[in-house]
Amino acid sequence: MHSRKSQAPTLDLAAAPKPGWLERLFRLKHHGTSVRTELIAGVTTFITMAYIIFVNPNIMADAGIDHGAAFVATCIAAALGCLLMGLYANWPVGLAPGMGLNAFFTYTVVGTLGYSWQTALGAVFVSGVLFMVLTLSRVREWLLSSIPLSLRHAMGAEVGLFLGLIGLKTAGIIVASPATLIRLGSLHEPAPLLAALCFLLIAVLSYHRVFGAILISIVAVTLVGWGLGLVQYGGVLSLPPSLAPTWLAMDLAGVFSVSMISVVLAFLFVHMFDTAGTLMGVAQRANLVAADGRIENLSRALKADSASSVFGAAVGVPPVTSYVESAAGVAAGGRTGLTAVVVGLLFVAAMFFAPLAGMIPAYATSGALIYVAMLMMGSLAHIEWDEATDSIPAIVTVIIMPLTFSVADGIALGFISYVALKAGTGKFRDISASLWVLCLIFIAKFVFL
Repeated sequence: MHSRKSQAPTLDLAAAPKPGWLERLFRLKHHGTSVRTELIAGVTTFITMAYIIFVNPNIMADAGIDHGAAFVATCIAAALGCLLMGLYANWPVGLAPGMGLNAFFTYTVVGTLGYSWQTALGAVFVSGVLFMVLTLSRVREWLLSSIPLSLRHAMGAEVGLFLGLIGLKTAGIIVASPATLIRLGSLHEPAPLLAALCFLLIAVLSYHRVFGAILISIVAVTLVGWGLGLVQYGGVLSLPPSLAPTWLAMDLAGVFSVSMISVVLAFLFVHMFDTAGTLMGVAQRANLVAADGRIENLSRALKADSASSVFGAAVGVPPVTSYVESAAGVAAGGRTGLTAVVVGLLFVAAMFFAPLAGMIPAYATSGALIYVAMLMMGSLAHIEWDEATDSIPAIVTVIIMPLTFSVADGIALGFISYVALKAGTGKFRDISASLWVLCLIFIAKFVFL
């Protein structure tokens, strides 16, 4: 009689290993990605948005802010925003000071309205706090859904047109004229020609989907200027400049006046709608939208974005916002916050390239401004042009901006004209309660200021 061997279960030493900390933190397998893919996506996103390192300090310097401090503040604010987005929201989105918002900061709030850059930073801080409050409450959804699509798209195009105007003016392609207000500048000068070359080079490279088209073009035109003796070589690496000139330099007391209401609201609205549009678009590309339409961690992404503006104001930059260039990283396979963390770490490393950033001439960054402006103007395609009560306020919003050199005035008159046209044509159902409130606030601004 044969004895039976024990059938007791044996210990499986080949069991699956415990997930690593990156897996636990970012859920890479759940999102169908890997560390290598996320690293590549992060580098891709950084290269496509690295132009802000050169552009933003130049714009901030025009407001009277120390260029070196503005450079470091740009890198720190972008790094903090990216790390917060990656570690808290687990989204593959890069953040940095917003294009258009920086121009509004310098050329309208400081240049036209005459406020100090410290007060302008205070307005950025207050708008960021308001954005956080709206994000933490249901007011955000109510406000976003109650403002008509035509005005949302018009605000995006308005900021784009403003950015293009700044780029053309800075490059000398358009100049002031006592007879016609503005006219074409001298095309015999090198700066306008090199700015135009930069714009065209970006457009051509982007058409052919060349990786890092904007950054490549800025560097290429800078090298041309160097060859012509217009740029002085100042080195590549150095310790970061001091942040002291902008650190906690915001003037909050100057913000609490009736005249600053429209400025704060302009920062808030443009930032809020730009962020919402960018995050929605990236969410679709990154497969973060569930079958029922729910977007994974959307609330956290909005909180990260709004908090970044508060931190940005503290270090000395305009509103920090999510960048649409993040779609490039998503296209490269980025699906989690590890992509954003990589972008943030690269912004930290960029702080040691201050001499290189200081060499980039204004005409090179102007070409980038003009190109980005063209892209932002594309939102006009989504306006219902056959409905006059929608299209006319949108046109008012976009056109008033360059004529007054004020994004805030364009938004204010756009809202007022929308309510007036809808009420005048009996379409009261199209006017939400928030629109009535905002319209009255903007009318009070023009009456009493």
